[in-house]
Amino acid sequence: MTDLKKRSMLKLATLSALAATALVGCSKSEPPAPAPAPAPVAAPAAAPKPEPLKIAFAYVGPVGDGGWTFAHDNGRKAVEKEFGDKVVTSFVESVPESAAAERVFRDMVGQGNKLVFGTTFGYMEPMLKVATDHKEVKFEHATGYKSAENLRAYDSRTYEGAYMAGVIAGKMTKTNTLGVVGSIPIPEVVRNINSFTLGAQSVNPKVKTKVVWVGDWFNPPKETEAATSLINGGADVLMQNTDSSAVLQTAEKMGKRAFGWDSDMTAYGPKAHLGSAVINWSPYYVKAVGDALAGKWQTSADKIWWGVKEGSIDMVSVAADVPDETKKRIDEIKAGLKDGSFQIWKGPVVDNTGKEVLAKDAVADDKFLGGISFYVKGVEGKVPGGDKK
Repeated sequence: MTDLKKRSMLKLATLSALAATALVGCSKSEPPAPAPAPAPVAAPAAAPKPEPLKIAFAYVGPVGDGGWTFAHDNGRKAVEKEFGDKVVTSFVESVPESAAAERVFRDMVGQGNKLVFGTTFGYMEPMLKVATDHKEVKFEHATGYKSAENLRAYDSRTYEGAYMAGVIAGKMTKTNTLGVVGSIPIPEVVRNINSFTLGAQSVNPKVKTKVVWVGDWFNPPKETEAATSLINGGADVLMQNTDSSAVLQTAEKMGKRAFGWDSDMTAYGPKAHLGSAVINWSPYYVKAVGDALAGKWQTSADKIWWGVKEGSIDMVSVAADVPDETKKRIDEIKAGLKDGSFQIWKGPVVDNTGKEVLAKDAVADDKFLGGISFYVKGVEGKVPGGDKK
């Protein structure tokens, strides 16, 4: 082999080696191919928001009555404030205690309400009928005494407020004649008239009580007429078991004294106003709705009956001219009702014919209180015939 051929072959080998080295170098300088991205994982679907509990209230009077219905509607508003978007509430006002009530309750069910409150005694039978047909709905009846598997009764011990009003009235009367404008002669109302009288007699044994019945819960003209009649008959302090402010306004106009009932009525007759026996339905309504939302709602053989102890009854806005000793006595009564040391209906108690209805030292139970159909000593007249519990 010639030197020229050797040199050519060496050159060719050298060039081949350089080319191979260059190729390897180029391969190392390239970035690795990216790994394939993982497939996206779908987020778990959010749980659907529970439908709000639909709640309906049937009122016997207008929400602006200033008394009974106004107090119930304040309770409804407390439910809305407490539970927010967990509930939807509605109401129908001025529902008569008649067949019309049944139609209203059926319409409430038809609109999808699952909790229905009926807020007067006369709704009891209509509610029972509708409850029997709609077991999927919960019903609550104010002041009644009948129950079913999906209907329960609740009440406020209004007689406690009536008694405290009586204590004030007994001290403030100058004629020793008190007057009460009554609505419907059922035990609830008769019990309040008697408790008012017992309270007055506890501080002034000389008092007597006159009663005029109007046969209605909310009827301002009749209430005005009844109050006028009582004042003309010598009563200088009035109480009512009706729903409007007419009695207090009449007392204001005629220069006498009176009490607010169910709600604080001070503004309707500031000169006449001695105090207001109020009902606070909020604690009960909030608990009832809370139980329904939590699946804990259940019926009871006996009605649920709350008073001063549970924060449902109070005497508020007592007038400045009521003696301090009387105000102190009211505070003592409230404290005793809260801790159970004071009993309003404790014997001996006699009716206005002289018959003993509660023996000495005996304390009335709820069954006794729920069936009162007599006047105590000091109340004039007889209890008219009417609904009996």
